[in-house]
Amino acid sequence: MFLTNLLGFCGDIDNIKRICDKEKIILIEDNCESLGTVYKGKKLGNFGLASSFSFYVGHHMSTIEGGAVCTNNEEIATMLRLVRAHGWDRNLDFAKQNEIRNKFNVNSTFYSRYTFYDVGYNLRPTEINAFIGNLQLKYLDEIIDKRRLNFMKMGVPIYLEKEKYFPIKYDHLDLLSNFAIPVICKTKEIRNKIVKKCEGILEIRPVVGGDITKQPFFKKYMPQYFKKMINSNARIIHEQGLYFGNNPELTNDERITILNIFLK
Repeated sequence: MFLTNLLGFCGDIDNIKRICDKEKIILIEDNCESLGTVYKGKKLGNFGLASSFSFYVGHHMSTIEGGAVCTNNEEIATMLRLVRAHGWDRNLDFAKQNEIRNKFNVNSTFYSRYTFYDVGYNLRPTEINAFIGNLQLKYLDEIIDKRRLNFMKMGVPIYLEKEKYFPIKYDHLDLLSNFAIPVICKTKEIRNKIVKKCEGILEIRPVVGGDITKQPFFKKYMPQYFKKMINSNARIIHEQGLYFGNNPELTNDERITILNIFLK
């Protein structure tokens, strides 16, 4: 099960993990938008067997392109290091290199640097990307705190408008490292008015994929389910939802402009 912690939020991921453990389901977290969020004393990305993070432009920290995978499973970590580097063992530590070379009887002085142990790709970050990422790490706590404060100043007042918007649950989180602020309108008409008011002022987007069954690829590859699936909650998000970005460098005047769009 590849579970997405969307826009800085999560559900009852501890219960989901318990069910997965009971049913012998492998749980992997897509934590690309929730770097730093803490749920019941544990940061998201630590509940599954592995977790993915994105450092694309606009995320909590950016290397322009690229990301990371975290795991405490040594076998998976070794596989990932092989796959990201053409299938070579160059990024393994010496002990792992010796282990895999002995397993396949590879000469360490000649063939080892160009032995392909698995199907691989060139997914390693460049030196420039790595430098940018390492530089931002020391500012990450500050960035997360600014995103949290922005959410409290913008998201919370919007959700109090209960006649216009559905509330978004966040009080189960110890720390919300908000990526963007989702707004689910009570009707399509309200959503359409907000979209109109945002033109030329605020960039907005659908709530990621919305109802996946409404996407063209789903109809192409899963035609037998296209008309049968009734996803009432996902459809509301798809048809009545939007989100706007949470930039840690937003000014107070910019926050007021955004609130005026949703509250006036």
